[in-house]
Amino acid sequence: MSTMLLSSIVITQLLWHSPPDRFYNFFKSNLADLVKIFPAGFTEFQLIEGTAGTVGNVYQAIDDDARSITFNCLEGDVLQLHSVFNATLDVSDGSARWTFTYERRTILTPPPVLYVAFAIKMSTLVDAYLLIN
Repeated sequence: MSTMLLSSIVITQLLWHSPPDRFYNFFKSNLADLVKIFPAGFTEFQLIEGTAGTVGNVYQAIDDDARSITFNCLEGDVLQLHSVFNATLDVSDGSARWTFTYERRTILTPPPVLYVAFAIKMSTLVDAYLLIN
């Protein structure tokens, strides 16, 4: 079976109220703060290798001018169902778009809707945090 048939993309867009540069920079440089902002989703955060906010390891691509970050999924439950899983965050004034690119291990593998909901919840909590801090 062609891997092209197993490759897919899911896109979700959300509105928020915090300044776009702060929102973008949070995901670029402050991911460790997710432990206190979203403890139900993150119990700990460790940067094993590399430097936060630079390409390499988890950060596949960073474009500051476009306010775009692509994250690699290197381990975890999602890779049991998907051989490739990447998330791209594109930030603009008043909105953000998450694009999930993935390759299913089998034709029966469901789309990663739980991860889309997780990204929406996480983004909403980050927005609220940035508004009060």
